[in-house]
Amino acid sequence: MSAFISHYTLEHLARLSQLNESDLSERTPSLKALAGARAKGYDGICLPLTNDKWKARWRSLCLLPDDENPDKAALEQRAEQWRANPAFSRDEVTITQLDEAENAVILLSDWLELDALDDWVRHDAEIALLQELAYASYLNVHTAILPPPRHRDHIASYARAVNAALASVPYMQLSVRLPIFDPTMIQLGQTPTTPVFSKHTSSFPPAPQPTTALVDDQTSMATWEMWDVIRSICEHHHRLSLTLDLPPLLPSELDVLSQWVAEPTRYIFLPASSFIANAKGYPVLHKGTQSFIRDIMKIRPAVILSGTDTGRHNKGGEAAYSQYVRHLEKTSPAVKAMKTAGTVENFSQGYHDYLQAPLQPLMDNLQSITYNTFEQDPVKYQNYEEAIYNALMDSPASERVLICVAGAGRGPLVARSLNAIKRANKNAFVYAIEKNKNAFVTLQERQATEWGDDKVQLLFGDMRTMDIPEQVDILVSELLGSFGDNELSPECLDGAMRFLKPDGISIPASYTAYLAPISSSKLHIEAHAAKDEKGPETPYVVMLQAINILSGEGGGISGRCGAQVQGCWDFEHPRRDAVLDLQGLPFTNSHNTRSAKLRFHIPHGGALHGFAGYFEAVLYGNVGLSIHPQRKDKISKDMLSWFPLFFPLKEPLYLPSKCELQVSLWRLTSQRQVWYEWYAEAFLPLPGTTSSLPQTPPQQILKLQVPIPHPVGENSPMIDAIDVMDADVERTSRASSGVEHRGGARLVKIGQTTLHNPQGRSSWIGL
Repeated sequence: MSAFISHYTLEHLARLSQLNESDLSERTPSLKALAGARAKGYDGICLPLTNDKWKARWRSLCLLPDDENPDKAALEQRAEQWRANPAFSRDEVTITQLDEAENAVILLSDWLELDALDDWVRHDAEIALLQELAYASYLNVHTAILPPPRHRDHIASYARAVNAALASVPYMQLSVRLPIFDPTMIQLGQTPTTPVFSKHTSSFPPAPQPTTALVDDQTSMATWEMWDVIRSICEHHHRLSLTLDLPPLLPSELDVLSQWVAEPTRYIFLPASSFIANAKGYPVLHKGTQSFIRDIMKIRPAVILSGTDTGRHNKGGEAAYSQYVRHLEKTSPAVKAMKTAGTVENFSQGYHDYLQAPLQPLMDNLQSITYNTFEQDPVKYQNYEEAIYNALMDSPASERVLICVAGAGRGPLVARSLNAIKRANKNAFVYAIEKNKNAFVTLQERQATEWGDDKVQLLFGDMRTMDIPEQVDILVSELLGSFGDNELSPECLDGAMRFLKPDGISIPASYTAYLAPISSSKLHIEAHAAKDEKGPETPYVVMLQAINILSGEGGGISGRCGAQVQGCWDFEHPRRDAVLDLQGLPFTNSHNTRSAKLRFHIPHGGALHGFAGYFEAVLYGNVGLSIHPQRKDKISKDMLSWFPLFFPLKEPLYLPSKCELQVSLWRLTSQRQVWYEWYAEAFLPLPGTTSSLPQTPPQQILKLQVPIPHPVGENSPMIDAIDVMDADVERTSRASSGVEHRGGARLVKIGQTTLHNPQGRSSWIGL
């Protein structure tokens, strides 16, 4: 559950400081505030660190007075003394004791303009900020909320000051306060009507500021772009987070707001003014705000409620606000799924956005606890049993059916094969192959106590090189990885295909790898935590949560963009076109290399931090497995065995709204290793250009009669699928300008990544 925090203003603290004959505890105002908040069900309080006396002193020292002051020299001297040794007086701060700071989130002075138009105001505001942080650090404050930025033209100055603040306090969490959707805050190319100047301002008027024009005209994206500048200059610092101010109205569509889920949003600041009264007079939120809160609750930000004691609404009192937001949290689909036993969200708690290195199944022998985790997945094994059962039912009734389980592990597929044989009432026998000598002991135990010698024969060895007594009708394996082929299923099954009769069946029959561009500040930070080159060049298995898929469904100015999640390549078994030696094995592994070039439409701007990899597999007929985000619930709902694969980037790639992203991905191999390499480049349409090309006609790649609705443009082996392929396009070679012509659309290249993991230098899977 998210924490709920009560906001106390200076007015609140002033009232609490007044003597009360019934209160003999001699507690400070902040401790009284904390006790009162806890009595109302809050987890903590949020309060300002300083008061109006500090504001008045700073302004007298650092800003020009309204009239001529005869003591100007004395003021300048006091200002310089303060700059040399900035410090507080007792009556300028709201807390002085360690226990006052223990359960409090501190608000730094929101009137400090770190991005002011005047150079010296920015300079003195930064000194004041560092002074406040030093005092907060002295009191062991765990989190401080920074003053919000105000001027887009000087956001780099704001970000540089924040970076200096992070360096000045080595342990404190700093949170940037931003309005999520507030056009009045963002001053684009405007000069304030009453600019603030320092005492060091030149007698000449300030030079005109250039107009700042953001590509995206939506104010949420403009706010996000300010945040992107801040965290980029601060190098995605792990102690820097966001506090989002929610205004009364948010758009009902979440597309433009979804980028905040992928950011380190630590607090939601929710004033009572954002609530409206329902028909009965109780405080509620607009539908757009409701949807946003339900969506963002999956990353569990703390909620700071402000102004709930002002009597703004007739019914419910102060408690009605927190009760209502708690209701939104409880009804959040993501939160409900996390609390429901048997769901992926419930099973994966503790693994959300946690990077794990993929398995090395051929180099390492898995531990029993790893097998045990996989075997908790009832959906996967139920689908496997159904596929085996269907294959048995399609076999001739009078013939004895031979099944081989290649990579039996601790025996779950052997048990499921026997269940399918019993259901189908078939005369069948099972060979079980396993190379893990420790797991082979468990197989022997299960054969002795459960299966018997008349139904199962165990074979120890590597399926790629060993022989079995006879060829089989059905070959069953569970060698799939998060990207389908990333745990070397193609290489393993190359050797095991020798076990099949010419008309034999492989389960799985095929699998397809999928890719989508994503933004995730948390994953970017985690991938770079090791501070070496290998981290951001290693694909990781991760249960994705705090992410935003940047791509849209097709479209784009060129008319060549595919689906939001696009297919890269597939593998089919048995492979009919392989060149084999006398033992039935491939001469090399070159036939398992693959490459893909994908083009995505980016409807809303964002920072590209990497790519999410998924897979979908056809087991047999219309039975399959999928972790494809749009289809998994239709094919293998609540399957637990696979989390997606994350391909990180060494440096984020900024993508403006309505640009196109071209991604190149390779699966490469040597005689000893398999690895991936990836690269991306971004294009933006030149103003005034449109595409005169029609959408590329769909090309059928597989026809499986699965009654699942799907949007045009999807590429699925489990669904009647279409793949939008690149048609020949007219290109004009302009190396100097980087302009690319696609029919009537003119695209200019605006950015690119480096080639990641060349020659498998940082990550690979051993054969």
